[in-house]
Formats: sequence, C-alpha cells, structure tokens
Amino acid sequence: MSFLGLERPRIDTPMGQALECALGLLKRVGFFSLFINLLTLTSSIYMMQVYDRVLASRSGPTLLYLTLFAAACLATLAALEVVRSRLLVRLGARFDAQLSGLVFIRTLSGGRSAQALRDLDQLRGFLTGAQILSLLDAPWMPIYIGLVYLLHPWLGHVALVGGVLLFLLALWNERSTREPLGEAGKQMAAGTQFAEVSARNAEAIRAMGMLPGLTALWRKRHDLGIGLQGVASDRAANVAAVAKALRFFLQIAILGVGAWLVILQECTGGVMIASSIIMGRGLAPVEAAIGGWRAFLMARESYGRLLKGFGNDAADAPTMALPKPEGKLVFDGVSGGPPDLRKFTVSNLSFTLEAGQVLGITGPSAAGKSTLARLAVGVWRPGSGVVRLDGASISDWSREDVGPHIGYLPQDIELFPGTVAENIARFGEVDAEKVVDAARLAGAHQVILELPQGYDTPIGPAGVNLSGGQRQRIGLARAFYGRPPLIVLDEPTSNLDAEGEAAVRQAMEALRGQATVIVIAHRPAVLGGTDQLMVVLKGQIVNFGPTSEVMPQITRRVVARPEGLPQEAGGAAHV
Repeated sequence: MSFLGLERPRIDTPMGQALECALGLLKRVGFFSLFINLLTLTSSIYMMQVYDRVLASRSGPTLLYLTLFAAACLATLAALEVVRSRLLVRLGARFDAQLSGLVFIRTLSGGRSAQALRDLDQLRGFLTGAQILSLLDAPWMPIYIGLVYLLHPWLGHVALVGGVLLFLLALWNERSTREPLGEAGKQMAAGTQFAEVSARNAEAIRAMGMLPGLTALWRKRHDLGIGLQGVASDRAANVAAVAKALRFFLQIAILGVGAWLVILQECTGGVMIASSIIMGRGLAPVEAAIGGWRAFLMARESYGRLLKGFGNDAADAPTMALPKPEGKLVFDGVSGGPPDLRKFTVSNLSFTLEAGQVLGITGPSAAGKSTLARLAVGVWRPGSGVVRLDGASISDWSREDVGPHIGYLPQDIELFPGTVAENIARFGEVDAEKVVDAARLAGAHQVILELPQGYDTPIGPAGVNLSGGQRQRIGLARAFYGRPPLIVLDEPTSNLDAEGEAAVRQAMEALRGQATVIVIAHRPAVLGGTDQLMVVLKGQIVNFGPTSEVMPQITRRVVARPEGLPQEAGGAAHV
C-alpha cells in the first residue's frame, strides 16, 4: 500500500507508526466527509423542490418547512466541517509529536541536514491543509455524476464528459510539473544547506573576502530552483486556467441542455438548476486539486526525502539501566570512521585504559585522532570491533544514561543560545555548585565573572559574542560539569594562551585518579602531564606506552628529522 504515490515505511519503525496513526485519523476525517458531501446536496434539493413544488402549488407552509429543514441541514454541515477541521489539526499535531523528536535527534546524532525538519513541516502542513480535503472529496465525483444521471441521462452525459476532461487535465498537470518541481526541490534544499554551512563560517568568509564568490554560487543554485519552480508554476497556471474555463463552459452546457429538455417537457426547471449545482459540486474538488497540485508534489518530495532518510530507522531499543561507570575504557580491534563514508579512518585499534588514568594522543593531521575520540565517547559506532566502558559496549548504553557520565570537548566548539550557566550545565537542571566547580576546574571562573551578567550572561545570536578563548574555556567547563568518569578533550589548548594551557594542566592533575581522561594535543607541555602516551599515524597506533618512555622517542625523532614532528595544523574534516 502506498502513500502519496510512494511506498510506505515498515510498520515497526517510528515513521511507519506515525503514518499509520495519521492514516487512522484520516479515515475518521473521511467518515465525516461522507456526511458532509451528503449534506452539500441540501441546496440543490431545496432548489429543485422550490421550483417544482412550491412555485407550482403556491404553498407558503411547504416553503417554510423546506426552508427550516434546509437550515437545519446546513447548520449540521457547518458543525461537521468544524469537527473535520479540528480532526485535521489534531492529526498534524500528533504526527509532529511522534516524528519531530525523532527527526531532530537523528539529525543531530547522525550529522544530517536540517532540511528534514523543514520536510516534516511541509508534510504536516499538507496533511492539515485544504489540499487533503480536496483529495478526500474527489472520490465523490462519480457519485455526483451518477446523481445527475438519475435526474436525466443527457444531463449525466454532460457531467460525465466534464469529469473525464477534468481528470485528463489533472493527469496533464501532474506529468508536466512533476519533473521541474522535483528538481527545484533538490536545488532549493542544496542552496539552503549551503547557506547553513556558510552562516557557521561567516567570520572567515568576511575576513578572506569570500562573500562574492560564495554568494554567486548560492545565487546560482537558488536561481535555478526558483526558475524551475517558475516553469512548474507557469504550467500549472495554464492547466488551472483551462480547468476554470472548462468548468464555466460545463455550467453553461448543462444549463443549455437542461433548458432544451424543459422545452421538450422531458424535465422540469428544478431538475435543470439542481443538476447544475450537483455537477458543480462534484467537479469542484478536482478543479481544486489541479490548482493546488504544486502543494501535493512538494509534500510528496518532502515525504520521499523523509522516507529515504528515516523510513528504515527503527525505534531505539530499550536498554537496561547500568550503574555509573568507573571509567575503564577498552578498545578491542576497533575500526571505524564517519557514518557517511565506507572507508575507515582508523583500523584495528586495541588498547586499555584503567579508571583514573590520563592518556595523551598525538600524531600528524588526518591521522585519525579525532575519529578515535568520537569512537571513545560513542558519537560514532565502530565499523568493526567494540569499545567497552566498564566492560559494557558503549553502544549498549542509553545515550541519556551514559551522557552525564561523559565529558567531551570537540575540536569545533559550539555553544548554544542560552546563558553561560545553562551551557555549562548542558541545558539540564542547573546545579550552581557543580557549574562553579566545573568553571574553576577549567580556569574559566574569573573569565565568566568578568562577563556583563556573569554566569547569567546570555550567549548566542541574541547575546554577547565570545572570543575563541572564552568559548574554549566554557566548553572545557561543560566537559568537566559533574566531574564525569570519562573525559575526552580534542585539542583543548588550541585557542588558549599560556595561562589557559596551565589551567588545562592543573585540571588534568586534579582529575587524575578521579576520571579517565583522554587528551589529544601536540604541545609537550600538555602531553607531559599524562600517564600514557599514544602516537597515531594513518589510522593506526604506532607507539603506545608510559609517557616517560614514549615522549623521549618522539623527541629523538623530531631532532633527527624535524618534518616528522606531529604538527598542529588544520586537520581533515573527520579525523
């Protein structure tokens, strides 16, 4: 069974369950549509009775009773329309509640584009809008045409020809607009994603004068999308204009045929008027669907992208809560890399860190150090092998359970709109004592106090702009919040001065024995404060052991061949 002309996701997936629930509510909407479409015959029946009975009998009481009955039917019709509209609103709210959280979480955890959230909004808007009602009312067209046939076969012929012509116009509209709208959607999505990436690097773009070139590239994609939308809109407008003219002609045709039949005394004036109203009601949903076909195609494109990105995503299996880890970390034959690449950037990594040990990792750029860090905290799943935290695979831990027990400082630090305290507390319940302790440990306490509102200073688009060093220290405090048993720091001193570097060294000393700490760095001053030292080259461990033994070997190699020094340079995107 399909949905919007595309396959449906498996019922055992969150998207499949949300769609099943939405279709269940749509069936209720269709049930109310049954009575709504029956009650829309009120005006045509009333008109026919007035022409054929009231005017012929000149009966005032008959007119009064007919009018009261028609008014009651129309009041019921209005009430059912309200109920149907509210059902659609609730359908959209429930559909969003079931899927928006999943899409948001998977977008963040999988590094996917935020386009999925816009696709969800587009699909929800379609399911709650007027276009879905046109599709629900369209199946009634044959019934209305059948009613016209009951009034008179020749009138039915006119309605049938009109219905066939409108249906052919709908097919023409679909075929002529599908390709340009589909390609336009791809170009607009690519342009939006390009703009998002550019916005995150706005300072570098302005500093290096890249704005004209990037603007031209974005404009090319954007204009191509707009142009294709214009092509589709022009074609749809042409079809809609023909459909509108056809409907007016059909109204004239059925009235003309009806008048001729009245002259021949084969039907009454009431039948002539009623057939015109019934035919118009039957053809209206098809004409509305033609006019709103662009919305249907955009919803189908959005659904297709959601289906491709999330249709096979199973619900997270419930995991048994595990006790707070002590911090023992084991890599057992681990190979892995970015989820969107098949090639592993690290291979066959095996080592053990006892709880409370401090490990330093160094190596040249693109060696796989950041990949190792992401695997250690469970951000990326190993392609093979297993990463164990206190004996349990880190993939078996619920992220909500294990997250508070992990501190992570990525290379690219992002702080979120909110206060400094909220960012340090990871947007959970703010524990002032833990926030200050983490800030002191990161050497950020005095820096934060110098901000306009201290820990309550808002940061982000609506707040103050922080320097790179301030962001680095607040990011460190966030990693230290609650003194988690596993802390992974990727280039923690990259934006810090000598004072900040000393603060990192002091934090490592303070955490030794309390937490397992992994520090990726190049500076000997930082690496010298570790218990174990690992050298990574081309995704493999080439040296690992006590820092007192490994550090002299690195130093000798640097002296003998300076180009062998693991330099601190711009790393690759994923390593």
